[in-house]
This record gives sequence, C-alpha cells and structure tokens, in this order.
Amino acid sequence: MAPSKTPALMFQGTCSNAGKSVLTAAMCRILLQDGLRVAPFKAQNMSLNSFVTRDGGEMGRAQVVQAQAARLDPDVRMNPVLLKPSSDTGSQVIVMGRPVANMKVSEYVAYKGQAFTAAQQAYDSLAGEFEVMVLEGAGSPAEVNLKSHDIVNMAMARYAEAKVLLVGDIDRGGVFASFVGTMEILDQWERDLISGYVVNRFRGDASLLDDAYSYMRQKTGKEVLGTVHYIHGLGIPEEDSVNFKAGLFSPTRPSGDHITIGLIDLPHISNFTDFEPFLAEPDVHIKIARTPAELAEVDAIIIPGSKNVISDLKWLKEKGLAQQIKQLAGAGHIEIIGICGGFQILGKGIADPHQIESAGENLEGLGLIDLTTVLEADKTLTRQEGTHHASGQTVHGYEIHHGQSRSQNTREILTFSNGESGAISIESGKIWGSYLHGIFDADPFRRWLIDQIRQQKGLAPLTTVQAAYDLEPAFDRLAELVRSQIDMGKIYQLLGI
Repeated sequence: MAPSKTPALMFQGTCSNAGKSVLTAAMCRILLQDGLRVAPFKAQNMSLNSFVTRDGGEMGRAQVVQAQAARLDPDVRMNPVLLKPSSDTGSQVIVMGRPVANMKVSEYVAYKGQAFTAAQQAYDSLAGEFEVMVLEGAGSPAEVNLKSHDIVNMAMARYAEAKVLLVGDIDRGGVFASFVGTMEILDQWERDLISGYVVNRFRGDASLLDDAYSYMRQKTGKEVLGTVHYIHGLGIPEEDSVNFKAGLFSPTRPSGDHITIGLIDLPHISNFTDFEPFLAEPDVHIKIARTPAELAEVDAIIIPGSKNVISDLKWLKEKGLAQQIKQLAGAGHIEIIGICGGFQILGKGIADPHQIESAGENLEGLGLIDLTTVLEADKTLTRQEGTHHASGQTVHGYEIHHGQSRSQNTREILTFSNGESGAISIESGKIWGSYLHGIFDADPFRRWLIDQIRQQKGLAPLTTVQAAYDLEPAFDRLAELVRSQIDMGKIYQLLGI
C-alpha cells in the first residue's frame, strides 16, 4: 500500500498576478503560527527575480519569501524548475538550482517531461520532511494552449493530492466571470480538485457580495471560502516585475529634506527587490527613470541587474539614457551605482563569445569604470559577506551572473570574507559597482550611503538607522489579515488536520 501524501493546500489563479504568491506566504505563516511544520512549493516559476541558496543553488525569489514566512532556510526543492526569460521566445532553464540550457519555447515543451520528473522528486523529498505543504500554481490552469503539457497547476495538484483554492483578483473586475470561465474550460478531473474560491483584493463591504457568492455555489457547486481585502503597504518583496512596472517604486515624495535616487527601469530588469529596503526610508524618494528627462534633479543613479545586459545596454543608448548618465557622471555631482548587470554596463565593454545573450556581440559600455566583462558559459552562484571599507559596515547577499569582469585603475571599496573584491569604484568614489545582490539590505550600510548622498546634496546626515528592513512584522500582519478573512476552519477540514 502506497504511503499517504503529506496534507497539501494549493493556490491557483484565474490569471497571473492574482495574488497567489502572497496568499501562499500568508498561509505558510498562519500554519506556522498554529504549530505546524509547513513548507512552500512551486513546481515551475518564471521570473527574473531569483536568489542563491546557502549551497549555491538558484531559485525564484517568491519561494524565498514564502520560506521566510515559514521561517525556513530557502531550499531549491521549493522551486525545482525556474525559467528566466532572456527574450520574447526563450528562457534560461534552471533545474534544482543549476542552469540546464537556454531553450526556445518549443525546446522547453519537449523537455517538460524531464522537468516534471525533477519537480515530482523534489516535492516528495521536501514533503517527507514536513507536516503540511502549501503549493502555488502559475498563471491560470485554464490556458488551453498549455494544459496538455502542464507541470505546475492541475498536474502538480493531482500528483500532490492537494486541495486547490482558485484565486481571483476582484480589483481588476470580472472576477466571477473569470471563476466561471475557468471552471468551464477545465476538464472534470480538474474541476474535482478545486475545493473553493478566494476573492482577493476586495475594497468595501464584503456582505455586498453575498448574492454573487450564492450564484457561484449554484452555478459551479463550489463555495467562496474567503474574501481578502486589498492590503495597502504590504511590506514584503513582490514576486516579479509586474508590480514594479505598475508603480510600486513610485511612492509619494517625502515632504521634508530628502534625497532622490533615479532607478533605471531596464527592459530586462532582474532582482529589483535589491532596492525595496529604500522604500521604508523616510528621507529617500525612488524615481523610476525610463527617459533622460526623468533623470533631472536626481541625487544618485542606480543601474540595476539585467537578465539580458547586451539588449539593455543597447536600449540605454537608443533612449539617450547612456549619454545622459555619462554627462551627469562628467559633472561629478551625483553618485552613480551599478549592481550586477548594471555594474557591467558601467564598464568599458561587454563581450558575449558564447552567445549567452546575443549572437556573440561585443558591445561598448558606458566607460565610466575601467572594467571589461566577458559573459562566460559557467554561471557564478554564491552567497557572500564582507566589509565595506569607508563605512566599516558588514554587508551580505548573493551573486548570480555569467559575467566575469576584470578591472584596472580602480579602487577596491568592499572586501568579502574570503578575500575577494566585492565592489570597486573610480578614485573619487562617486561611481562604483558590485555584483552583490542584497547589498542594501544591511540597515547601517544603507543609512551610511544615504547620509553620504545627503551630505553631497548639502543636507546634514541623520547618522542613526531610520528604518529596519525586517520582514517579520510584515509577515505577522499579513497572516493576521488573511486569517480573519478566510475560513480557516474549512481549510483545516480540507487538509484533514
């Protein structure tokens, strides 16, 4: 007799960005608070926002956040298949934390059987260590062009024997049509896996939805098990660039003395969560820049990471941003920082001999740092910690990059604990770069940097930490809100625990 599966709950959505990732994180924290050993899982994630685990594996950042909600160390088994789009028709495929190949869509469809086997093995291994699993789907289970080779929605739910909650975003409108339409498209075995609905991002009096909920029960035989209200200022990292592109990083400008950081919105921006710690700072305004005019009156510029640095460097030149950044650098009044791909862009040139991101191009960079980069076939995946020289502060994070860079006539400003250089600058120190994702997470270093920019602007430094980048209160607040708005009694009944 086969052993019974670990009890499992799965959030699937009527569309992408319906709130599945956040609800998965919330449920992980709720179950943890209730004394259960719980772990998150997503068979396949498509995201440019990734993370490096302690043993050097790469996984989606959303599952990292969910692991943090469950107070677990991130583990690649939580996201065994990661797709990192490098073009409109292709992605780098990462399985169990390691890159397999760059594949076009048709190539990946042919490979999916192997990917699903890896996902099933990862799930069994992980689920065997926990009392309950919380799974997340991807996009919608009703995509008729994907259903036949699905490995992340209903196929994974069936394998895990998970109870599925279908999530709809009422803030977009048409949520009930989306629920009904999804159910109509699903096969009967798929409909049987759905245990109910969750209406997400509602604003107003939930009792006004009672008639609609009765209709859903009569029409589909399934009940709405929760109405989760729109949560303002969530305070936890977002899954991917959807909300970034929608304006997450364009908050109201502070009314008092402050600095403005121009963050370049590269088309293939990756690991944008590097900059989320600045959002909590009372004297920082993050200004998204897509045109030269949007770099007017900024006190610092950050060029972020990129999944296709060759393409994004071309975009900077085409938009006139490259020339504008070089002019501002020549004036010498502002700090210019490059992180990972942005670091490479600051250099003299980038070569792609292995055709990682192009047809083997060699492209001239901004030339602001004496740095040359070659995109190598092997990928660097490592956790790092080090000391920033000028501030004396400890920083930590991770590196994810194909680029191998060499520099001359530069100054080392950060040294890792293993003795390697962690960041370099020009002599004045105002233009610098690093491969280290997460460098701004450390509160004392972030405050030191902000104060340096304040002083360059003629403002007095604040000297003490103004904001703590601590996700724990945000997770507890999220759990409290979701617990009060979803039928947890019914959830436990479904799980049989």
